[in-house]
Amino acid sequence: MQIKIDKSYENRTLLSFIKSELRLSHRLLSRLKRTENGILINGKHVTVRYILKAGDILELADEDTSPSETVEPVELSVDIIFEDNDIIAVNKPASMPTHPSHGHTDDTLANALAFLYRGKNFIFRPINRLDRNTSGIVLIAKNQRASSFLSNALKNGEFEKTYIAAVEGKISESGAIEKHIRRTDGSIIKRTVCAPNDDGAQYAFTEYSPLAFCDTHSLLCVKPKTGRTHQIRVHLASIGSPICGDDLYGGESAFIDRQALHAYSLSFPLMSGERMTLFAPLHADMLALLGSVGLEAEQYLK
Repeated sequence: MQIKIDKSYENRTLLSFIKSELRLSHRLLSRLKRTENGILINGKHVTVRYILKAGDILELADEDTSPSETVEPVELSVDIIFEDNDIIAVNKPASMPTHPSHGHTDDTLANALAFLYRGKNFIFRPINRLDRNTSGIVLIAKNQRASSFLSNALKNGEFEKTYIAAVEGKISESGAIEKHIRRTDGSIIKRTVCAPNDDGAQYAFTEYSPLAFCDTHSLLCVKPKTGRTHQIRVHLASIGSPICGDDLYGGESAFIDRQALHAYSLSFPLMSGERMTLFAPLHADMLALLGSVGLEAEQYLK
């Protein structure tokens, strides 16, 4: 990465510029310090105590020098929503895990992108994650600097996520669910709502509003304000309206064979200082579910 320093940053230390403007993580900055030619000004090695001058050319060695050796490239279909030099965003299908794991070594989003970028020094760095059977937007950083910047932004609450969920039961008014969540006793997967002082309790807050409803089903716009594992699924089940097809927190559905939950939009800051908002269309199985129960989605969604 190469950046020309303009007059507004003159007389600041390089460390101040890196932290406040580039927002690099401590981990990445430490790695750059240890890397030969990791931090250069005008082609010469400098320390982060260097005082910047207008016109200086800052170079950071933030590009990967080799691809990931742990992810097998596999030719799988991937729906790209947006791509530039720093990020790629995809509309992940249901049934596709994000990461390889036991029993899923060649059918994941990581495998698909390893194939897409074969021959390049690509390392899979997802910023947000979705359950295997949740569809929608997954954002991936294409280099170390973007990963550091976006991971910090996510941690600092600068991401806005919107999900679309089809649930059991009639929900005709907006609401919010503020309930702590912890892992269910005896399970490494399942979560449950709990008291704030329970062991392992994590604060969780979810807002929801109805887009359409009938006597038996509702289509909701859901905005999680925290990012707990299975948060939306657990919270909606806790108010008696589990997500359709969610066999872990509700039950099987006659209309869909996975939880009807879709990561519909994602808004986040860019390293330029601007914000980007991305949208991912609903998949065919959720549209079919809505049609079967008499709820139309197109008029409510971008």
